[in-house]
Amino acid sequence: MGKRPISDVVAEDGATTVTEISRKKSKKDKSKKLNKTAPVDAIDTNGHTDEVMNGKSADDSEDEDKLSKAERKAAKKAKKEAKEAKKAKKAAAEAEVKDSNGAVAEDEEVIKAAEKAARKAEKKRLKALAKGEETAESTPSTTSPPTTTTTEPAATNETNAAPGQYEESKELTQLPQSEIDAFLAKNTMTIQDPKPTGNKLRPILNFKYLPVDDTLRAFFSKFSAPTPIQAATWPFLLAGRDMVGVAETGSGKTLAFGVPCVRNIAALPKDKRKGIKAVIVSPTRELAVQIYDQLVALATPVGLSVVCVYGGVPKDPQVAACRKAHIVVATPGRLNDLISDGSADLSKAEYVVLDEADRMLDKGFEEAIRQIISQTPKKRQTLMFTATWPPSVRDLASTFMSSPVRITIGDNQSGELRANVRIKQVVEVVDPRAKEQRLLQLLKQYQSGKNKEDRILVFCLYKKEAVRIENFIRMKGFRVGGIHGDLSQEKRSASLAAFKEGHVPLLVATDVAARGLDIPAVKVVINVTFPLTAEDYVHRIGRTGRAGKEGLAITLFTEHDKALSGS
Repeated sequence: MGKRPISDVVAEDGATTVTEISRKKSKKDKSKKLNKTAPVDAIDTNGHTDEVMNGKSADDSEDEDKLSKAERKAAKKAKKEAKEAKKAKKAAAEAEVKDSNGAVAEDEEVIKAAEKAARKAEKKRLKALAKGEETAESTPSTTSPPTTTTTEPAATNETNAAPGQYEESKELTQLPQSEIDAFLAKNTMTIQDPKPTGNKLRPILNFKYLPVDDTLRAFFSKFSAPTPIQAATWPFLLAGRDMVGVAETGSGKTLAFGVPCVRNIAALPKDKRKGIKAVIVSPTRELAVQIYDQLVALATPVGLSVVCVYGGVPKDPQVAACRKAHIVVATPGRLNDLISDGSADLSKAEYVVLDEADRMLDKGFEEAIRQIISQTPKKRQTLMFTATWPPSVRDLASTFMSSPVRITIGDNQSGELRANVRIKQVVEVVDPRAKEQRLLQLLKQYQSGKNKEDRILVFCLYKKEAVRIENFIRMKGFRVGGIHGDLSQEKRSASLAAFKEGHVPLLVATDVAARGLDIPAVKVVINVTFPLTAEDYVHRIGRTGRAGKEGLAITLFTEHDKALSGS
């Protein structure tokens, strides 16, 4: 067992024990008939030792000369305190004699141990003085020793960063500017920020630069790199900025707004997650379901709940789901219904997304959008994604957004309506009575041999026409599905899923499927009937030639369509 320093054996009553040591040590020195009295380590009531000089020799005078004026003053004070402590010790000893519990004997043992430690400390001190220096044992510091505090580390989860806070990855910051410029040029990307932010936020070119935890990062394991719209928008959205994204459909917009949404909500303490924290509005049921599916895959692993609300299905299950939801994906009409009857409370929805904003305005949803946004907090983050940038969309943005960043992807920097340049457009003038036979010839041409499983999307103008064309194609031996307004939502969803998964390579649709749907690898679009507007035409043919691929659009034009062509 190691020897304890004298400070370890000080009694609870302060200097009492050490005063006894001083008394016994003084008697021992007298019995040796020394010409000097050895220095005594006196401990004050705070447990600190000061050197006390009881006599002087030539050596002692030399040692004392080395002491500063302050040290001599402290020694004198300590000597006085030692005398007072001696008196207190005597009184305490008399009281202890009367105690029959053996405490006195125990104190004597402690005193002996302390006396031994004091002699050892004194010996070391004198040796140090001979060398002209003080040791830690002879002159203890009056400051407390440093304390090491061990704190349980907080869970290091980048997702738990405060919402609206974004710190650029050091690796991303260190990339050469030439690499960033090359990325922007390759994707014909412009970023317009009305705020004088100084250093522009760099696009997140790699998932490893994305400040999310491993749970969210695992979602991207099947992807090679962020899409241009994702790379450009993530820094601004993670920083809490309002934003307008102008990009063609199929560019990865859902994850562009989905990742910051999920990350920010997951960063909140659990007791502050209650209620609807984000609302995403889309023009059609199909698009709403598509967004919902992707967000569920993203949000469920981090414990967040997503609900999709739209018309054409019973309302009660949606009402029940809204009570537990963190994120609501909705069409404007049904969401306003739920708001009106008190089933959807958006007072905590600080993240608002308007997807396909131009399409919603085209469909007459402007008033519904204004009503929805009026139910959200004034302090919110508002996002708008659109394929075009017409005056109506600009007016909406100026009304509900605060200094939004505008990010445009593609060579249509003006945002004006125009067809995808990667789509080859063919218009065939046909006799109205020969339209179905020409359609059959086209299907045989583009869906035979090695192209038998290629996806072809056939558009009709009216629901009855869509039903007739679907039945005609099926009778000719083709696998085909249909999607239009007369079908139940369950049947529409089933047909769309079968087409997307390749179970049926043909889909007949009205304009409900023309906008926003993420249908991969559509090789050909055939317009059996010319659409009512140029906007609808652009959105129809935009189902092909997506994600950088080329496409083909064929339109069957008859005399009846002249009024729609603008000629």
